[in-house]
Amino acid sequence: MSEARPLEMIGATKWFGNFRAVNALDFSVENGSIVGFLGPNGAGKSTSLRMALGVLSPDFGHSNLFGAPPSLTNLRRVGFLPEERGLYKKMTPRQTITYFARLKGLSNRDAKARADELLDMMGLGEFAKTRVSRLSKGMSQKVQILCALAHKPDFLILDEPFSGLDPVNQQALEALIVEEHQRGATIVFSTHVMEHAERLCQKIVMMARGRKVFDGTLDEAFTALGRAVKVGVANGFDLSQTLAPAGYSAEAEDGVWRVNLPQGRDAQDVLRLAINAGAPITSFVPEEARLRDVFVSLVSDAEAQDLADTLASDKEAA
Repeated sequence: MSEARPLEMIGATKWFGNFRAVNALDFSVENGSIVGFLGPNGAGKSTSLRMALGVLSPDFGHSNLFGAPPSLTNLRRVGFLPEERGLYKKMTPRQTITYFARLKGLSNRDAKARADELLDMMGLGEFAKTRVSRLSKGMSQKVQILCALAHKPDFLILDEPFSGLDPVNQQALEALIVEEHQRGATIVFSTHVMEHAERLCQKIVMMARGRKVFDGTLDEAFTALGRAVKVGVANGFDLSQTLAPAGYSAEAEDGVWRVNLPQGRDAQDVLRLAINAGAPITSFVPEEARLRDVFVSLVSDAEAQDLADTLASDKEAA
């Protein structure tokens, strides 16, 4: 008999007064997967994860961890990085990670060894005995991430883990997520920077203003968007007459044709047809599918603006 899924949310709904933060969310996580929980600030990601862990109770619906409601028993198998960061300022990184490891059941000896291992792994070994109050913001963030990993959880939930990290440390965190997955951990991380999900995830769930707008694999997301290739031609060559009999639609602007790719076709098929027809090709550029474009294609203009505003606030804060 297979083990129950690390997470199932069924019809989970949460109101704060007259504001519905999450609306009837159905969301499951398969064992051994990496899932990206995506959307702008205010989409309901953090509220959903708190309901998943039992920090908040749904007003309607419910959530299960490993087949049962959240409890002290199954929460021992979970590592959680909350969006709101906070560490004990007078403690050292080694003391802090040791403390969280012991809360999850490790012995004092094993907890200290694990703390040293993680600090060395993230390049913080020389700061192991430095007070947290004297660490940089980026170092403090890494310490808090390591606290979530201290007990080698079966299920790891990271809420906006890349926020506040510079590009070098973001890359280091991506590598650490991959290592944890290779160790056997199931991982969910929320983010509004969808490029991280493009590199790491097998499955994605997109949220907008409390509702789920997509749930599926990366390939399914890009299929939902539709793919295209841009072909430049000279001498007013009408590429549509060449491609239409083969089932392609194309529109031209200033000598560049945008050719929509039906499912199952790729850019090389278009290139082959154009060459065989003697088209005077001047450029050939397959459009790169991005998750941000998928999100925009699935939501309203106002919800798309939420994402733009979130990304703009990131730039202002940098």
